[in-house]
Amino acid sequence: MAPAITTLAADAPELSAANTGFMLICSALVMLMTPGLAFFYGGMVRVKSSLNMLMMSFISLGIVTILWVLYGFSLAFGTDSGSLIGWNSDYVGLGNIGLTELWDGYTVPVYVFAVFQLMFAIITPALISGALADRVKFSAWVLFTALWVTVVYFPVAHWVWGTGGWLFEMGVIDFAGGTAVHINAGAAALGVILVIGKRVGFKKDPMRPHSLPLVMLGAGLLWFGWFGFNAGSWLGNDDGVGAVMFVNTQVATAAAMLAWLGYEKLRHGSFTTLGAASGAVAGLVAITPSGGSCSPLGAIAIGAIAGLLCAMAVGLKYKLGYDDSLDVIGVHLVGGVVGSLLVGLFATGGVQSKAKGLFYGGGFEQLGKQAIGVFAVLAYSLVASALLAFLLDKTIGMRVSEDDEVSGIDQVEHAETAYDFSGAGGGAAGRTATAVAAPAQDAKKVDA
Repeated sequence: MAPAITTLAADAPELSAANTGFMLICSALVMLMTPGLAFFYGGMVRVKSSLNMLMMSFISLGIVTILWVLYGFSLAFGTDSGSLIGWNSDYVGLGNIGLTELWDGYTVPVYVFAVFQLMFAIITPALISGALADRVKFSAWVLFTALWVTVVYFPVAHWVWGTGGWLFEMGVIDFAGGTAVHINAGAAALGVILVIGKRVGFKKDPMRPHSLPLVMLGAGLLWFGWFGFNAGSWLGNDDGVGAVMFVNTQVATAAAMLAWLGYEKLRHGSFTTLGAASGAVAGLVAITPSGGSCSPLGAIAIGAIAGLLCAMAVGLKYKLGYDDSLDVIGVHLVGGVVGSLLVGLFATGGVQSKAKGLFYGGGFEQLGKQAIGVFAVLAYSLVASALLAFLLDKTIGMRVSEDDEVSGIDQVEHAETAYDFSGAGGGAAGRTATAVAAPAQDAKKVDA
């Protein structure tokens, strides 16, 4: 996220209608990413779990929105307290903010900044859900989401982006969420699955995606929305930094997709649609923290490295025995770590800040800062998330029963199925229905 701009009172910025409109559009784009994520994840699971997967993302739109208005924005972006958390009573309920009151140092209203940041808060717990497919009670997931954003996301967002936050003040660069969003969610996913365990049939039964077209649709919506996620994080268009971030988002994503597919072809002999979608998301994740500090050529390198390493990482769950259902750890945790650390190599010193990476004469200083940010967020999120999951598991229970998991979580938790074939016709069922209907129709003709 863009650092605050220090200005004298006489030079205080005025509200910019252009930047305000741009940021509202970006906020809508980031909101669209959560339904896009729902489709992406929903297509990757088996048909009996697809509705549950959609709902685990959609419910975040409801829960996090209310908590953000009540106290989340204040905790994340209020006045700093001890470099760990914020608080501003004027932000509680968003009820004591002037209509044209500007976010400090910028040309957009506080309301606009708050709603833009809300969309980041919404999608982050939704990302976690992909690791937990097929086996978590929906009620437990709802409670976990509410607790997790309160205990983990809001404080970490303050560390990374809030004025006074300890990582922000240290100079850790995270343009749009490599640590606060992707490492945070990926580490949380690992913490939870270590507590709740594997799916029934993991490494034994086939668990292939039920709808690759849905996966590709979701990936496309994520790619589209990510331009708001990344370019919008500069909070304006006055100096060209956002434009560089827009370009870097596109080229890194393209490079990562190609690198993933190349690895896949060499390793497994095929170019798959799932690989293309996953590679694109890996590139989007990696460029999120780094795209505001590198050149387009650096973005290509970052995307290619992330695509290759994430493709290699997704297979670790079979070797190490943890059941990351939809590769949240392999893509978001690994991609976030890669992108955040590569700032320390590829930062040019000529885009969002003067900080330079190792390849541009900056030595190891920025790389060291990035490493501290990466591992601090990873460790805190991993431990806190595991503790939350453990407490919920020992109280209300996190998992559905084995029988319910095998029969299908959609029917058990939501009393619905994704596809209703009863009226499709055709086949034996269709011929039987036709045979039964025909005599009835003939009888009506006789009666007439």
